[in-house]
Amino acid sequence: MNKFIHSSRRRSPSIRSDETINYKNTSLLRRFVSEQGKILSRRMNRLTSKQQRMVATAIKRARILALLPFLNNEI
Repeated sequence: MNKFIHSSRRRSPSIRSDETINYKNTSLLRRFVSEQGKILSRRMNRLTSKQQRMVATAIKRARILALLPFLNNEI
């Protein structure tokens, strides 16, 4: 019996080498935010812990500057 069941979760691609993590790069940051507006976990994003910290701070800065929404109420 297989203990590891593969789920059909949406897996976003990791960051390419030519992409920079910056709060101004909203198209990149939207890949790491869920449909509800939550920051996705490191396992879902396939990022290193350093990249995940940088993404989280960039998303928070973009939210404060109103480049990204805090909540996504479009249901």
